[in-house]
Amino acid sequence: MYQVNEEHQMLRDLVKKFVRNELMPLEKNVLERFASGQQASLSDDENAKLFKQCKDLGLWALDVPEEVGGANLPAVALVGVNEELGYTCVPFTFPPDSPNLHMLLATASPEQRKKYLEPYAAGETSSAIAISEPGAGGDPAGMKTRAVKDGNDWVINGRKIWISRIAKADFTIAMAVTDPNLGARGGITAFLIDKGTPGLVVARAIPMLAGQRTYEVVFEDCRVPETQVLGRIGAGFAPMQMRLTIRRLQMGSWCVGMAQRALDMLVEHANQRVTFGEKLADRQAIQWWVADAAMKLHACRLMVMDAAVKQDEGRDVRMEASMIKVYATEMASEVIDHAQQAFGAMGVTQELPLSIMAQKVRTMRVYEGPSEVHRMVIARRIFGGR
Repeated sequence: MYQVNEEHQMLRDLVKKFVRNELMPLEKNVLERFASGQQASLSDDENAKLFKQCKDLGLWALDVPEEVGGANLPAVALVGVNEELGYTCVPFTFPPDSPNLHMLLATASPEQRKKYLEPYAAGETSSAIAISEPGAGGDPAGMKTRAVKDGNDWVINGRKIWISRIAKADFTIAMAVTDPNLGARGGITAFLIDKGTPGLVVARAIPMLAGQRTYEVVFEDCRVPETQVLGRIGAGFAPMQMRLTIRRLQMGSWCVGMAQRALDMLVEHANQRVTFGEKLADRQAIQWWVADAAMKLHACRLMVMDAAVKQDEGRDVRMEASMIKVYATEMASEVIDHAQQAFGAMGVTQELPLSIMAQKVRTMRVYEGPSEVHRMVIARRIFGGR
């Protein structure tokens, strides 16, 4: 039913080579940083070298429209790309990061496209998005950060948390309430805030699992001109949800990649490891773990591809995205956990990629909407939107 055309398969093969030849050799460096309590990320030099290779190979701006210099690839082509990237514990995505890109594409004015979208699409700038708040994580409708009109400016006050990359980002998309009476139904607006804007204060870095970092920021009378409104006033909620849907589909592919890596490691180890005179591969417990992993990986791949096909057709895939977010993260958690168990003590060291992958997928069950919220959303839609 889901035929991958030759061009998209060639792209995936190219990405697979890039991951195996360029990214996986860097796993040792990332794991050493992770084990020593540092951020499990690539160095600036490592990133610079990889970015140059990406440009040389054409692995750049893959889903960016052609009018701003991209390859304009459909979602079905990106499924394979993201699955291959998920196969390694090295944190790397081909620039630019897709979700914020698509939010800009959907909402940016001609002036904003020139100032923000075009440099971002070219990989010359980086971005962050500030949505969650200390009291409103999984429920954006509970947002309290306010933006109040003052002459030709907007003045923003409030606090945001769990923001990735904001310490280095050239600009941030910040969500704020502009009409408390309307809330999520017409009262939330998106703003573009440049790095260094007075009143935008990075309050602290928060160490997370898998050697990741997020940040808490405070808006203290942060004044931005009317030109920094992204999209229409009060219409920030829908583009934000669209952005989240794109990320959730990416996460599905990443989880498939991680689970496939864990399964491959489990199978290789089980074929070599002998306990009590018998290979692990000959023990029923291991065989059932492998069989269950293979079945669930197959199901998840079909779920992600189904959603990608529908997205390319312009259909609403929010329901499918929620299903993928829950199923893929929980599937990957189980497969990685079984791989760790099969490896015994070695499986829970920080010398193998399994530990960092386990922590990474654990955080994925929380961000971009926790599993419980997605289950609630799925059930509500099945019950008829109640």
